Amino acid sequence: MLFEEQRYIHEDLERLEQGIADRMGDEPKQIRDRLNRDHEVSQLLDQIQQQSAELLPLYEDRAELRSKEILQINSGDPFEEFYRRVADIKDHHSRYANEQAENSEGWYRPRKGDDHPYIVESMFSGEEAYGRFFDLHISHESYLNLPGVKRLAYMQYLDVFDNFQPGFGGVKRADKLRDQYFKYLGELMEYLESFMRRTRPLENLDKVFNGWDKEFETAWEKDEIQGWQREKPASTTNDSTGRALSTAEAVWCEACEKEFKNENVYKGHLSGRKHIKAAEVLAQVQGSSGGASNAGHVLLAFRLKERAVAEREYRIKKLAGAMSTERDDTRVNVERRQGMTERERAQELENLFNATSEQQEQEDEEDDGEDGDDKIYNPLKLPLAWDGKPIPFWLYRLHGLGQEFPCEICGNFVYRGRRAFDKHFNETNHITNLKRLGITNTHLFRDITAIEEAMKLWDKIRREEKRHTVDDGSVVQMEDAEGNVMPEKVYLDLQKQGLL
Repeated sequence: MLFEEQRYIHEDLERLEQGIADRMGDEPKQIRDRLNRDHEVSQLLDQIQQQSAELLPLYEDRAELRSKEILQINSGDPFEEFYRRVADIKDHHSRYANEQAENSEGWYRPRKGDDHPYIVESMFSGEEAYGRFFDLHISHESYLNLPGVKRLAYMQYLDVFDNFQPGFGGVKRADKLRDQYFKYLGELMEYLESFMRRTRPLENLDKVFNGWDKEFETAWEKDEIQGWQREKPASTTNDSTGRALSTAEAVWCEACEKEFKNENVYKGHLSGRKHIKAAEVLAQVQGSSGGASNAGHVLLAFRLKERAVAEREYRIKKLAGAMSTERDDTRVNVERRQGMTERERAQELENLFNATSEQQEQEDEEDDGEDGDDKIYNPLKLPLAWDGKPIPFWLYRLHGLGQEFPCEICGNFVYRGRRAFDKHFNETNHITNLKRLGITNTHLFRDITAIEEAMKLWDKIRREEKRHTVDDGSVVQMEDAEGNVMPEKVYLDLQKQGLL
């Protein structure tokens, strides 16, 4: 029955391709529907790969079963083979008489409704809003628990979490080799990779990650990774260990990897808690090294540990750069939510989940052929948002949309809210109406909405301009003995000074 199995797989592949075409032909408006469609298409593509992997060995026919079946069909009586297969089918249905036949044509068709929940419902948290924003609160708490880091708020952390320089989103190079910091980088990198896979299901991310790994290996071999270059002598002054020092009096602390200006400062440093802990760690490393003969192995292991930390930092930088849009949106969203109360945040989250279900119900009603638009319940007469639904009442009060500002110049049009009212003075409609009244200097007529007031102000401005305007014909001209013409005032001044 190899031919029947091949035919079935080809038929299933065609149904999978048709299912993908049906989904890609419709472009959803909301990010939730679009992301759910992409995940469904990704699952169908995985099934195509699985079916193709099963179909390929059948064509290769290494056991020559397909050739034997072809020979059996062509050599014997075709009707005998036909009736034998019919008998097998009847025997199967007699043993499974209650088995329900399923229409395979509807396996991969797009399905809507409550009976078929969305794939992305359980993929994202409420903070992530179906892949629009990051949710780095756990990483932020892990960062604050690191020793020696700068205490940053969540808003500041979003700006510098991929900047691993000391004082920003990282720690000193010696502290980066701690297990706590290595675990923090692993959790942050794992979250960013998971977020990218969840938001970009149709991209070949494994290929992208492999490309980043090759770039890191090349940069590491060339010693071009920022902050992880091999230490090179910067001056001719060295201590007993061969390390470069800034001055001849400077002293280097091997345990803390820090330079001190003189011997007195270094001695005062030896009694500190940080130095004592660092000295214990250094003693353990030297004790496990087995003497000077194994110094090269210890240095190699130390460099490998640095490479592991640097690789995670490099991956996080690449992930953050690839998702810069989501990062900027997260920063704006966090700043917006900081100005809201806890009740308003909960209400916004509830509206987010309810909006998707309401839209799904409307689409189902449209598919059923019901005529007429559903009436939106809006007893407070709130303005409609971009999705055709009333805006939240807190936003209505925040922008002062309950205040009405009529403008007689704009045809008695009523503007709701002070912001829209102030903005309309710079719009083309208001400026054009002023010019129709004969007013050219429009920037002086801000906050004036009545036509009568505008005309009175314009007449006053014109009268003042005429008053200060000097008529060249009314000025008395004087002429000196040499025939030079000048105003009377200038002539009199020159005459008093004896210059004429």
